[in-house]
Amino acid sequence: MIEVKHLTKTYGDHCAVDDLSFTVEDGQIYGFLGPNGAGKSTTMNIMTGYLAPTSGDVIINGHDILEEPEEAKRTIGYLPEIPPVYTDMTVAEYLRFCAELKKVPRAERRDAVKSAIDELELGEVKNRLIRNLSKGFRQRVGFAQAIIANPETLILDEPTVGLDPKQIIEIRQLIRRLGEKHTVILSSHILSEVAEVCDQVLIINHGKFVACDSPDHLATSEQKQKGSILHVTAQGAKQDVLAALRSVVQVRESDLSQDEEGNTVATVRVPGGSDIRGRVSQALFAKNCVVLSMSVEKASLENIFLELTDSGNGAAHADDDTKKSVGKMASDLVHDELGIQSYTEEGAADDGDAASEETSDGAKAEAGDAADNVRQDIDSIHAQLSGNEAEKTSGDVTDGEDK
Repeated sequence: MIEVKHLTKTYGDHCAVDDLSFTVEDGQIYGFLGPNGAGKSTTMNIMTGYLAPTSGDVIINGHDILEEPEEAKRTIGYLPEIPPVYTDMTVAEYLRFCAELKKVPRAERRDAVKSAIDELELGEVKNRLIRNLSKGFRQRVGFAQAIIANPETLILDEPTVGLDPKQIIEIRQLIRRLGEKHTVILSSHILSEVAEVCDQVLIINHGKFVACDSPDHLATSEQKQKGSILHVTAQGAKQDVLAALRSVVQVRESDLSQDEEGNTVATVRVPGGSDIRGRVSQALFAKNCVVLSMSVEKASLENIFLELTDSGNGAAHADDDTKKSVGKMASDLVHDELGIQSYTEEGAADDGDAASEETSDGAKAEAGDAADNVRQDIDSIHAQLSGNEAEKTSGDVTDGEDK
């Protein structure tokens, strides 16, 4: 287990790591995430003893990295972003050298080197000079030196950077295998890789702790906060599908479309992320609509990462983008409203009998409901923009008072 307690690292006036605390439990693969400049590499270098912190403690399997550096480092294998290999050595020579450096007992070195070569599948290149190896094989040699002393914990900094797709897949498979025997901390900017390989995700921003949880739990929390998106494809008239969905959740006609086969396709945002698939299925069945497919779109790790690490500047840009697009959004919504009204009025004019008048009255009522939804959407957009402006103005005033 690794415990990081109130870790701080400053370079002059710049604070790279700011009172950072977290715990890494045994037997799991952790994804260590953060934007460029968040302090990931600095934190890793402190955890492995390459840098001294300005303040704070790092306890590795019961050993303080500053007070008991040899005991702490003996339980760690570290692979920096650039593998620390000597290119004028053969693979076997380099690994024997690393085993000696890491004080593997002399009687165990031959077996340690052989085990590392077998684990990393380096047998075919063990007698070749490292400078003649591909980048993928050099990365494997870097992994081999990290596990040569059979450490309890592996710390990997951007292990797949610069590799081709085939090599990336091989390294991911390797990390999963290593995770069966070691605790792994993996730093990467490839979020899909972290989501696929890691059991836990640890996020920092501006040197501060942001979140630590499993990818699934982070996605669930995001859905509860932001809502989920339900995709439905059904056989049936568009109006029947719309009526069925509206009996369960608020939905606009513009959320529905038709595919090439004439099926109705709906994309619905569900507040709170609740699972309404059963109720939707029953409602569609009651309208004689056959459900062809239904799926819930989960929050991606990319969206969660952006949400948790969004800066004030990012929020300001988002507000600017919102202002630029709101006019078009409102215009489209008003156009929908006018189109609905025009459609019902034309229907009433074309049909003169009592049955058509009754149908027209029903269509008008439905159009009125849809128009109300449109107006609410427009009001909501303007209210959101007004709130953002008020927050920004309040922040500017506060900043001015502070100054």
